[in-house]
Amino acid sequence: MKKVLLVLVTIVISGIGYAQNFTPLWPSGRMPNSKGLQLRDSIVNDRIIQVGVPGFYSFFPAKEENTGAAILIFPGGGYHHLTYDLGGFQLAKWFNSMGISAFVVNYRLPTSPDLVHCELGPLQDAQRAMRIIRANAAKWKIDPAKIGVQGSSAGGHVAAMMGCLKDDVSRINDSLDKISFQADFMILVSPVISMGVNAHKGSKENFLGKNPSKEMTDKYSMELQVNSTTPRCFIADAFNDKTVPPINSLLFYQALLEKNISTSFHVFPQGAHSIGLTNNPGSTVLWKSLLEAWMKEMQFTEH
Repeated sequence: MKKVLLVLVTIVISGIGYAQNFTPLWPSGRMPNSKGLQLRDSIVNDRIIQVGVPGFYSFFPAKEENTGAAILIFPGGGYHHLTYDLGGFQLAKWFNSMGISAFVVNYRLPTSPDLVHCELGPLQDAQRAMRIIRANAAKWKIDPAKIGVQGSSAGGHVAAMMGCLKDDVSRINDSLDKISFQADFMILVSPVISMGVNAHKGSKENFLGKNPSKEMTDKYSMELQVNSTTPRCFIADAFNDKTVPPINSLLFYQALLEKNISTSFHVFPQGAHSIGLTNNPGSTVLWKSLLEAWMKEMQFTEH
């Protein structure tokens, strides 16, 4: 395989006090599913509302703490925006503290005017990001068999697609086409899963439009797409989530159970749609320690 060349540029995002290496996903002029519009990244109130250059920010643990595990983080935002700080950068630093390399993915939103097929943009970017990271595993001291995905809210839907959908939508006839985009594990927090009757209305409309066909709602309802190759999964949700109905997580867990996919499933009494790194109420504070224990139990963070 030809050596993969990455263009690394340092970008300082407005409002953030540090910079990270940013890796664009697509070679110039070869981004699939594009009308060729020249869009710029647009940030409002610490939220990315338009992605002009899809790519990922890299966060690496200290050399002596590196476990070889890595994770792609897909920020949420209802497929309307990306909460790149709370749902991305801060999580990445926390994963680093566990010895896990983390990559925060700026994926194209289905609301982008540049997309030909709106629903394909997020998955194309997610698959390409996985291929780039796996292709550079040796360089970045990553075990290519220990690369997972994490997503909260709509980001959880992107992560679930990475674990369930087999269609290769990111091929551009270059050397990365030979690299697997399959995730080795999934971490889902208050995830959007279904595009059916239990869907989060905003995410569904932004992703599929207002009147999608049953074929499309079924195809992108991840509880219907779990299969024998779907990887192990950790799910954290809150009973009192009034934004994304927690039945999304329950339906996904049931599908994983039926396919005999090992899953650690936790629904806490409180937390609403705000389960995060800090300010978690009651027993919801346990979700982070449970995840750390699960990662060790599954031998993803064993040296």
